[in-house]
Amino acid sequence: MLTHTPVRLTKAVLGTVVLVSAIEPLATDMYVPAFPQVGRDLAAGATQVQLTLTTFFVGMALGQLIGGPVSDARGRRIPLLLALIVMTVASIACAFSPTITLMMAARFVQGLAGGWAMVTARAVIVDLTHGPRMVRSLNLVAGVGGIAPILGPLLGAVILQLSHWRVSFWVVAALGALMIGSVAAGMPESLPPDRRHRGGLGQLGLTARQVIGHRGFVGYLIVMAFSMGVTFAYVATSAFVLQSMNGLSPIMYSVDFAANAVGLALATLLAARLAGRVATRSVITVGLAVTTAAGMLLLIGALWWDTPLVIAVVGFFLLMSAQGLVGPNAGALASAQVPEHPGTGSAVLGFLQWCMAGVVAPIAGLGGEHTAVPMAIMILVLASGSLAALRILTRPENHDVRAVARG
Repeated sequence: MLTHTPVRLTKAVLGTVVLVSAIEPLATDMYVPAFPQVGRDLAAGATQVQLTLTTFFVGMALGQLIGGPVSDARGRRIPLLLALIVMTVASIACAFSPTITLMMAARFVQGLAGGWAMVTARAVIVDLTHGPRMVRSLNLVAGVGGIAPILGPLLGAVILQLSHWRVSFWVVAALGALMIGSVAAGMPESLPPDRRHRGGLGQLGLTARQVIGHRGFVGYLIVMAFSMGVTFAYVATSAFVLQSMNGLSPIMYSVDFAANAVGLALATLLAARLAGRVATRSVITVGLAVTTAAGMLLLIGALWWDTPLVIAVVGFFLLMSAQGLVGPNAGALASAQVPEHPGTGSAVLGFLQWCMAGVVAPIAGLGGEHTAVPMAIMILVLASGSLAALRILTRPENHDVRAVARG
């Protein structure tokens, strides 16, 4: 009789998941610095160019919502390979797009396939780990992958300086091809047939309702999604605050942008080291407290002093570093609530995250180039909502990762 050989989370598998998780965030922002040139080359207005980012966000959200449950039913390896192939082809289509309409369509498919790949890769970790090791692994993925949407515009600016904006899509396509080879050669199937959930779309819908109906999962889901909202409030407004309001040069802005990315990465890696030593829920609470303090600093600075440079630099650094303590840990604890449906849980997490990214970014920028008040208010609203969800919907004695590990 054939038996299923147990699969371990090796460094190679973890590295593959990290890179898969980083590709799509890079594609999100890498060509943002080239928006004016994209508009000129494709005879499109600013709004139309911005819609290529919106269609990407929509694709990412739908890809994760659909891809997670499908991988729960069909396994991880084959759906992941297919998603990476489609993403690579869509990236090439973006590079060749002759019109803005075709660019929008290609970006939607790129986001759909990339979101599918990300949620499936993340589910591999949930399949193979639990307790503190799961938190450490997911924090590592988030620590590396979380830098990507922050550094994406910087890499895009370098590409634009040296070459053409279409090259950024060739870079994504090349990374996609690398991932296809890596998954094909070294990614085993982590979900054996006896653990899959079959039954068609009706069963997938039932599974999603079960996941969303879990009180603890919803609490941590809100915290993780709102953390993404805080991040994109920063991404959408920091250039205006630092350059338009404070006269920072593009080079100095890039240096500050990179410093904040380093703060985010170091905080995430610190959270990974604390897993199993300090209650993960307590680490999240500290991160939310720092987020609130940074939001208050930015709001006071915006109302009384028109956001001077020192307040903006300190506030942004604290804000982004705090997200390294909040988002990845909240996602790990959310996944721990629904271990029987890891793909679906990851799908719902990813879907709401990218919905928040698409909604928050334009709201935070309502003040235009001359005030940071809307951005600061948005940060405080999201932080307050996260603290309320953490207190009302989750319970430390039942939902901390150490309790899960003991179970």
